[in-house]
Amino acid sequence: MTKSRNEIVRKPRKKAYRWLIYAALAIIYIWAFAGIPYTGIKETAGQISKAIVAGIFSPDWDYVYLPDGEDLLRGLLDTLAISMLGTFISTIVCIPFAFWAATNMSSSKWVSGSGKMLLSFIRTFPEIIMAILFIKAVGPGSFAGVLALGLHSVGMLGKLFADEVENLDKGPVEALIASGANRLQIMWFAVIPQVLPGFLSYTLYRFEINVRSATILGIIGAGGIGTPLIFALSSRNWERVGIILLGIVVMITIIDMISSSIRKKLV
Repeated sequence: MTKSRNEIVRKPRKKAYRWLIYAALAIIYIWAFAGIPYTGIKETAGQISKAIVAGIFSPDWDYVYLPDGEDLLRGLLDTLAISMLGTFISTIVCIPFAFWAATNMSSSKWVSGSGKMLLSFIRTFPEIIMAILFIKAVGPGSFAGVLALGLHSVGMLGKLFADEVENLDKGPVEALIASGANRLQIMWFAVIPQVLPGFLSYTLYRFEINVRSATILGIIGAGGIGTPLIFALSSRNWERVGIILLGIVVMITIIDMISSSIRKKLV
């Protein structure tokens, strides 16, 4: 078969567009790296790097459990509690926002659009910014971390929940409406059974993210294992840094494995 004239003309255009995109990306990267100030490598860089590596690969096992003070296990449990409570709060709060933002649950696009805009506004603030604000309001500690994770996750989970509601099969809903069911019965027997597996799956996925975020929030004073980590980094106690990082890796790996297996059964 002979190729049409349009196909012959399209191929050079696609190649030209592709090379134009590559050139634009290269210019952006060159411009970005050109603005980074480079003052050279310090003379003590090699010595400090060796100390860091040696400390990380020889962790302070005595810090795993201390009967009379803060230790690794208490810090990890605190981080886990912050992430669990923040995820639970955001899951409960974001459900009405999800139905508000879903286009198939609103009478007009303006109503659902306002809900989507509110969720987008909440998502624009990172957890760290929210944690700093809450630290100023309620003081440093785990409570500020819970509020920061809970509020930020409302925006993220609300969007995912709204997408799940929009993919709803209208067949069971229409069947219940035809049989004379009220709104509560339609919600309980037609809507919730369809969206619940997706809601639980997204909640578990968000919980995995919140565990990592709770670790970072502790660095700025919002509770969790991040607080002893920043103290160990400040005092250059690399052995303690090593055991804390090892504990974080083990905790996150176990949570990811459990969450992944549960989500596979739900979906």
